[in-house]
Amino acid sequence: MSGGNASQDVTVTSGGPALSIVVILYDMPLQAEKTLYSLSAEYQQGVSESDYEVIVVENESDNHLSRKLVASLPKNFSYHLRAEREPTPVHAINHGVGISRGRYVCVMIDGARMVTPGVVRNILRGHRLSDKAVVTVPGYHIGDQLQQEAVDDGYGVAEDEALISSIGWPANGYGLFDIACFSGSCAAGFFRPNSESNCISIPRDIWAGLGGMDTRFNLRGGGLVNLDLYKRACEFPGVEHVVLLGEGTFHQFHGGVTTGGEARDVRARLIEDMQRQYERIRAEPYRSPQTRPVFLGELPRQVLKFVHSSAEPLLAAPLQTAPAAPVALFKAESASG
Repeated sequence: MSGGNASQDVTVTSGGPALSIVVILYDMPLQAEKTLYSLSAEYQQGVSESDYEVIVVENESDNHLSRKLVASLPKNFSYHLRAEREPTPVHAINHGVGISRGRYVCVMIDGARMVTPGVVRNILRGHRLSDKAVVTVPGYHIGDQLQQEAVDDGYGVAEDEALISSIGWPANGYGLFDIACFSGSCAAGFFRPNSESNCISIPRDIWAGLGGMDTRFNLRGGGLVNLDLYKRACEFPGVEHVVLLGEGTFHQFHGGVTTGGEARDVRARLIEDMQRQYERIRAEPYRSPQTRPVFLGELPRQVLKFVHSSAEPLLAAPLQTAPAAPVALFKAESASG
């Protein structure tokens, strides 16, 4: 479950960072501040600023990051404010990747997602397994139910902030698991197919082979573009899908497009539009990729309840209905040399 020291042989020969993390922001300064701190070397364990860069791309709104916050960003961060003509983050992502320098590119389409302290170290470990490793981090919502459901019971930013404060974050980074539930796209758990990752890291040559984010996904929030990227990356020929079982991204409530920002019927219509657009572009309904993931990393005690809930349906199912060999587990040392 361990890939060795992440700092060993991770810097590209040109002197640039091994990993470029592209984070997209729009109208979420309160949440973005926590997300960006969670990506800093001060919070991330076992890595230094020279190992990776964080490219922050913000699409213009009436609610930008403050100049003071931008000026305080670590030296391995860069900030880019864009005037976007379409209501989609697709162009911002492609721009961010285009100016990045790392051998691997990690896309975080939603800047409201805090991460756990081992994400960067274990992404780098994951890429050491294979030249074609696509490394993904499971997703969670802060709160005990999906935020698009919780909002109907009065859940909002204040409740979200109170939960985060209650665990002593940021000192207790893995305490986020104690105040969270699986996101909708990861609701099937670890051992059955998921729909997306909000922190997905891809070798640069594979990103080029995919053609980046598909700019035809021009609906608000990008429609199903992040699911589309996840599926295409996981199904790319020869890819080794690596899942960081003990790490997570945690969505903070901010009134997002599909997570509680508008009335339920408005959200339902938008999701229908997203599904129809995907079908027009790909000529079929969206289906989660059927991968055989390798699970990598340490397993904090706080995540064990999610391991249990993920395994329970498979253990309860009749043997003939359970998927054959749903996962591939082995120690990373056996593959990393």
